[in-house]
Amino acid sequence: MNTIRVVLIEDHDLTRVGIRAALQKLDEFEVIGDARDASSGLKLLKSTRPDIAIVDVGLPDMNGIELTQNFKNSLAGEPEDPETPETKILIMTMQDSEDTVLAAFAAGADSYCMKDAGIEKLVDALQSTYSGNSWIDPAIARIVLQQTQKAAIEAKPETVAIQGLSAEYSQIVENYPLTARELDVLKLIVEGCSNAAIAEKLYISVGTVKTHVRNILNKLCVSDRTQIAVHALRSGLVA
Repeated sequence: MNTIRVVLIEDHDLTRVGIRAALQKLDEFEVIGDARDASSGLKLLKSTRPDIAIVDVGLPDMNGIELTQNFKNSLAGEPEDPETPETKILIMTMQDSEDTVLAAFAAGADSYCMKDAGIEKLVDALQSTYSGNSWIDPAIARIVLQQTQKAAIEAKPETVAIQGLSAEYSQIVENYPLTARELDVLKLIVEGCSNAAIAEKLYISVGTVKTHVRNILNKLCVSDRTQIAVHALRSGLVA
């Protein structure tokens, strides 16, 4: 297994030291640097180019969302180098407000984790992000889905089309649109409902729920149930 190189940008000393110590106990992670403010953090990201940067939103000199946007913008003009890893941004914060969540993804954040999540959930988020998936804390996943529905979903009698995605995802959804029932199932998945709970709420069998879940993942060509919402947000649906 490859070692995941991590940079930690967090102004709270106890939190920064605690996360660093916890990750350093695990063989799969290497914390290659940390910073307690955005200016130092931005320089650190540009000089070390880690696999993942854990970025706190509430930094003193520039918030984590601005830092993320500045860093992503600084890479836009660079030629692609296969030897240089693409740095993923995992936003970590206590804020679960809609504006903060949506601004983070619009700025280019790859994942979003609450500070009270615990080390096991943070490790899960880092592993998923490193693998190329956007990880959303279950506590805020509903916000992402609700905004996607509000800005991106055009209801039709038989199917639901999701507009505003990248060309690749627009083609996928155009060819394999979600049915209204599949959208109902997707809503409940994001709310954290089990297959049994979904079956009870929708008055269908657990076997039928499993079929809908499989169809949703296949149609959207994703392995994670919240990925389509993230791609919708990052494709420009949210200004």
